[in-house]
Amino acid sequence: MYRVKDLMEEAGFPPGVFNMVQGTKEAVETIIDNPAVKAITFVGSSPVASIVSNRARALHKRCTALGGAKNHLVALPDCDVEGAAADICVSFAGCAGQRCMAASVLLLVGGSQDALVDTLVEKASKLEPGNGPGQMGPVIDGASYKKIISYIEDAEKQGAKLLLDGRSWKKDDAGGNWVGPTIILHTSPKDKTIQEEVFGPVLSIYAASSWEEAIEIENSNPFGNAASIYTSNGGNADWFLSRFRASMLGVNIGIPVPREPFSFGGLYGTQSKYGDMDITGDAGIEFFSNRVKVTSKWPMKRSYDDMQHSTVKDSANFAGQM
Repeated sequence: MYRVKDLMEEAGFPPGVFNMVQGTKEAVETIIDNPAVKAITFVGSSPVASIVSNRARALHKRCTALGGAKNHLVALPDCDVEGAAADICVSFAGCAGQRCMAASVLLLVGGSQDALVDTLVEKASKLEPGNGPGQMGPVIDGASYKKIISYIEDAEKQGAKLLLDGRSWKKDDAGGNWVGPTIILHTSPKDKTIQEEVFGPVLSIYAASSWEEAIEIENSNPFGNAASIYTSNGGNADWFLSRFRASMLGVNIGIPVPREPFSFGGLYGTQSKYGDMDITGDAGIEFFSNRVKVTSKWPMKRSYDDMQHSTVKDSANFAGQM
């Protein structure tokens, strides 16, 4: 954001149009409570998103607060193995898995999909620590690192199998908190790592017994951000798209970010979205503007008697009529 600030200054934005304020609770509450601030947007954890939304709404202010996510991918046996594996790898490991659109759970449905899993593990294992092409950077801080490691350890204790373990992954010549791509094969959809938001480069895989079970797992999570289906059949895709409980859906796309004019945001009634509308597209325009309705009447050049005897009558004009 510092770079964004610099670019806006270079572009000639007047002082005060764009401001950066660093802080925690006090800074947030001060911004929300300030009478000069008319609208609030927020992206972060669900508990804080709820707090921000409730505080803003108590002051009758417009607010869009986006919370957490637990994005599910479903893969059918007819999916393109090479393409799906590459896409899933980018989805769960890109940005070290610390973005709201990152894949978190891969549900396999309909027979053996060893080829997909093996190809995915192979591609993820080739990622290297760093910030260049084909590399993955560190997670944001030590607290995040410890949280991610705890989820991996918990899955292991629950009997899950680590197909790829990133706990010892690090960059020797630099500091930072490094967790490598981690792929876990679960035997129970009730495992904590499947149920909760990990927010790291960790992909949980579970073989569902049916399409219905896959949908039940996806629907039962408290979030409603994104979901995708990998298949070569349009009818199969439509079946899942009509049943997913999320607001941003993909077909053979692991990061289904809507393109404008469609808007970005979670599903109402879930822990992914609090407040009103979305943050981009037509919903963003609606959020940052006000609808102003103008009703007008112009003076008539003819008299009222002339209007009464006219053969042309405007039924939508109620001027002078009871």
